Amino acid sequence: MRSIQRTLLAWVLGALALGSVAVALTSYLLTLQEMGEVFDTDLRNVAQAVSSYHGSVDAQPQPAPKARDPEDGDAAADAAILTQTWAPDGLRRYRSDTTVALPMTRVEGLSTLRAGGEDWIVYTRVTASGIVQAAQRRSTREALAAEAASKVLLPLALLSLGVGGLLVFGLRRGLRPLDRAARDVAARSETALEPIATHAVPREIEPLVLAINVLMARLANALAAQRRFVADAAHELRTPITALRLQLQRLRRSSDAATREQALGELEAGIARSQRLVEQLLQVARAEPDGRAPRRVEVDLASLVRATVGRYSQRAELLGIDLGALAAAEVVTRGDPDALGVLLDNLVENALRYTPAGGVVDVEAALFQGQPQLRVVDDGPGIPDAERDRVFDRFYRGEDAQAQARDASGSGLGLAIVRAIADRHGATVSLHTPSSGRGLEVRVRFPRMLQH
Repeated sequence: MRSIQRTLLAWVLGALALGSVAVALTSYLLTLQEMGEVFDTDLRNVAQAVSSYHGSVDAQPQPAPKARDPEDGDAAADAAILTQTWAPDGLRRYRSDTTVALPMTRVEGLSTLRAGGEDWIVYTRVTASGIVQAAQRRSTREALAAEAASKVLLPLALLSLGVGGLLVFGLRRGLRPLDRAARDVAARSETALEPIATHAVPREIEPLVLAINVLMARLANALAAQRRFVADAAHELRTPITALRLQLQRLRRSSDAATREQALGELEAGIARSQRLVEQLLQVARAEPDGRAPRRVEVDLASLVRATVGRYSQRAELLGIDLGALAAAEVVTRGDPDALGVLLDNLVENALRYTPAGGVVDVEAALFQGQPQLRVVDDGPGIPDAERDRVFDRFYRGEDAQAQARDASGSGLGLAIVRAIADRHGATVSLHTPSSGRGLEVRVRFPRMLQH
């Protein structure tokens, strides 16, 4: 696992090391340039002085002074200037170091000559009385410049270590609030989802902490909704289970065949209602968002409408309801075909439950302004405007719902399932009054399909 502290420290120390090398190299080059200018001036002055001296004496070879000891390697000796003179005819008159023999040149000014395996910087002065050369090793200048530059490296190294130490201290101090927040979260129970305090969190880390707080708020809402769902489900299941027990007791106490047959029928109806309730509870659980993306394939809503109407046509015929499909053209959206089938099943079942005999239920799939849309229209009693927002709540049934329904098998979960499935598909569900002025129209509008 990567460490932000180590990564940042490595980058900063690397940058400081690179900067130190760049500073030392720049110091070396600048010192070499400055020394070169100074030593070039010295060479010119020495050559002029020697030229004045040798121009006033007899132009005969002079005895050479004692040669410099090559083992004498101190800086003063290395920086010494070598001089030699020549007669106009090319005869060497004098040289200050007999171990070095510079070649003669008649070019006035500075030049670079090679002698004794080394490069020499030479200033040549040409006069009527002869030629004078003042020379200095190039390596001497380079060594002096390197020595001056090396003295900069130690302070820079100490500076890098100091900055690294301060950086480690600052990072640890700056990340301390994050460590406290992490320990606070680790010490919590699974139900303690209060937001993390942000007053002491560094500004750079505050967006992360705020995002965690938003996630914890969502988790708190999800847990609260789950607890409400479990409580409501337990309450709703208690009633049919109690009814089943009573019906079973009545069946056992039945003394004649007619009473037994009636009790058996009520027991079968109660079991059917309980089974329907359990199935709807499972549908609610599947429709709830669980962090996983729903399956997305192309679904033809027109084919889905025709298949659903085909399944419910016999039931509608037994109830005396005209159930029709309006889905001639292909209407394609992306989604989970099984979930969309559950959505349409609930809408059709609700319409059949509340539409009286002789009524009409139309199921349509069409495009509305480029958006795929499902419509289920019935001519039943409808839903009052004041209740249209609440009917999407789990287990909610309107005041007149029980009286208006064809049977008591409803549990108040149908539209809640529809809304949950629609939300997972990015669709919107809305309730309207049909143009006839009676009944209910449910519209499920899906996002516009992107053209590939």
